[in-house]
Amino acid sequence: MTDGLTIGQAAAFVGVTIKTVRHYHRLGLVAEPGRDSSGYRRYRSADLLRLVQVRTLAEAGVPLAEVGDLLDADPEPFAAALDDVHRRLTDRIEDLIARRDTLHRLAHGDRVLLPERACATLDRLADLGFEPEYVATQREALVLARALIPEIFDSFLTQLEHSIADPLIVELTKRGLAARSWDPDDPRIEELASALADRLLANRTALTMPAGLGKQSDAAARYELVNHHREDQEPSIARLNALVEANLRAAGIDIPHQ
Repeated sequence: MTDGLTIGQAAAFVGVTIKTVRHYHRLGLVAEPGRDSSGYRRYRSADLLRLVQVRTLAEAGVPLAEVGDLLDADPEPFAAALDDVHRRLTDRIEDLIARRDTLHRLAHGDRVLLPERACATLDRLADLGFEPEYVATQREALVLARALIPEIFDSFLTQLEHSIADPLIVELTKRGLAARSWDPDDPRIEELASALADRLLANRTALTMPAGLGKQSDAAARYELVNHHREDQEPSIARLNALVEANLRAAGIDIPHQ
């Protein structure tokens, strides 16, 4: 290699493009070699070594604006600079992993807006044979609860978890869903509401609301938006839920209401 390599040969040997080599020259990262008698620049081993060093650092994530100072630094600052690059790369990797996980969860619709615990509860609803429309409504209610009244989200979710762990409540809830086809004044709705409230009261702890919620001026409005989500489309379900809440309040459960 006495005469050296052309820019094309140097780029090929190092594994970059000619355009990249010229870009390194423009940035001052690699000095342009001298020309031969024919006017062509000839790259020798020292030039190739510098090209390899610049390419390696760039591929490792070091910004090109920092590569020159890094290569010309003494060993101690060089090591410190590499540590800083390592930290920044780690941050970027963690950010990319979080974005990838978000994209994965986006494939499941609103699940991206809910924690894993809530998603597991929704999966359990489906496993128990609840129809997709009901599961979707519960998902929407959980999303609303987390956004509108985050202070009761855990309580809201805990109550749902306890309910689906009780076979009788599951059975009564499914009977309640069947009530959608009933007339709102059907006496069976009142009977079903009483049975549901009695069963819920068997575990009063799960019905406890966070202290101080009732003191918030708009707490009742936010709670009703969540707890009565989509009831405007189902008058019988609206009456059933209203009766259940009335029975719970009569038993001393503090449920926000307007």
